Amino acid sequence: MTDPQPENLESVLQKLDGAADGEDRVSIGSMLEATGQRSFGVLLLVPGLLVLSPLSGIPGLPTFFAVMIVLVATQLLIGRHHFWIPRWLLQRSASRRKYDKAMGFLHRLAKHVDRILRPRLEILTTGIAVRLTAVLCVLVAITMPPLELIPFANSLAGVILTLLGLGMMARDGAMILAALGLYGVLLFLFIQVLF
Repeated sequence: MTDPQPENLESVLQKLDGAADGEDRVSIGSMLEATGQRSFGVLLLVPGLLVLSPLSGIPGLPTFFAVMIVLVATQLLIGRHHFWIPRWLLQRSASRRKYDKAMGFLHRLAKHVDRILRPRLEILTTGIAVRLTAVLCVLVAITMPPLELIPFANSLAGVILTLLGLGMMARDGAMILAALGLYGVLLFLFIQVLF
């Protein structure tokens, strides 16, 4: 029997708490294994959460997550339902100390987020809207490598990806709309960095 699909942020974080239990380092692969899910929502949510957290300060980590997001979103756009992620990306890891610190930050955030998360505007989380969300994910991911030049600027990309992941997971179209609005701010930052 498979685990039920998580419906809020706290349920995902509780699963992530058990990632690579007892190990000195926590890999992306062990995080995805801990969630027990390979759905589009969770595959957006995990990197989004980690880019939102203090882990986004680790040089190169946002770029690795950008690659993962582009891979997953592209596979969704071509019609795949099971997503392939290369081993080298799944093996990318962070120290247990940094990971636990990030989880503590995210658990505090979850208390506030889960109060407002609920199924609504579900038309924005099904059908063609899922593919449009995948396109938005690719656009967000494109901004992430250049934004590494500004410390923690990718936290905004993390917020957007987290909102998209939560929206898809909980069928909350309001989260998708909020992410779309924040993308305008991210695009402004991206243009400032380039020019």
